[in-house]
Amino acid sequence: MKTTIFTIATFMMILFGTGTFAQGKRVPASAGRAAFIEVEKNVRLHVTDLGEGQPIVLIHGWPLSDAMYEYQYQYLVRKGFRVIGITLRGFGESDKPYGRYDFDVFSDDIKVVLEKLKIENAVLGGFSMGGAVVTHYVTKYNAAHVSKLALFAAAAPSWKQRPDFPYGVSDADINGLIKATMTARQDLIASFGADFPAKEGNISRNVEKWLENINLEASPYAITESITALRDLDLRPVVPEIKIPVAIFHGTQDKLCDFSLAEQMHKLIPNSFIVKFENSGHALFVEEAEKFNTALEKFARQ
Repeated sequence: MKTTIFTIATFMMILFGTGTFAQGKRVPASAGRAAFIEVEKNVRLHVTDLGEGQPIVLIHGWPLSDAMYEYQYQYLVRKGFRVIGITLRGFGESDKPYGRYDFDVFSDDIKVVLEKLKIENAVLGGFSMGGAVVTHYVTKYNAAHVSKLALFAAAAPSWKQRPDFPYGVSDADINGLIKATMTARQDLIASFGADFPAKEGNISRNVEKWLENINLEASPYAITESITALRDLDLRPVVPEIKIPVAIFHGTQDKLCDFSLAEQMHKLIPNSFIVKFENSGHALFVEEAEKFNTALEKFARQ
């Protein structure tokens, strides 16, 4: 009888987690970093924040999100860096409020994120439109929180051709693109697959589809407003003021941001150098991912 009672009592303690068999206090598995950061009332940005060490902050292109840097996160976090990807408002998983989508707003948002995360001495990198964003940020805020700048296929110093700047995209082509964002967005995004790499086969169909799906997450309103702001942006008067080291990564076969833009940025920024991606178009971060990652690591360690 006593044996039966003891057996029942033991079973009950195991079942309900009491007494000797109670589970200890659970130790949190996360590092306590938030996936979303509020930059102003009712506006939160999605942030990927991985690893420890020297911070590398990455800003995506149009109309992507910070998810585009999947293979940079995987590489750099295992090389001893803290890698932070910020998705701009209107894109990816970030909030998509009605309002302004211009380079002052994007720069202000980045400043808030870096302040809230207490980031200092960061390498700040940006792809395509994101290259123009980070360039604007560094000139507007005198490289606050940042010690180096990396530009990846940047749509800068001026994405649009101008009377004294015969590089980049024509006004007519840009205005046609803007119209397509309002009338045929899905077809426009699907067409990027052909223009993104240097040649067909440089990226797989699965990678192409992955990037297309990321693009489709963006707010239609935001993509129209931001690409219009990029059309009107001319950074030539301010980029010579950049004093921090600048690495300019660019595919020599880029169809969306011609390699001549990299050459013009190099001429304008005193402390800069170009890393050529001979086998890449606009998608250098996946077309030559190994070279991209190792070159970025090397720049960060210099």
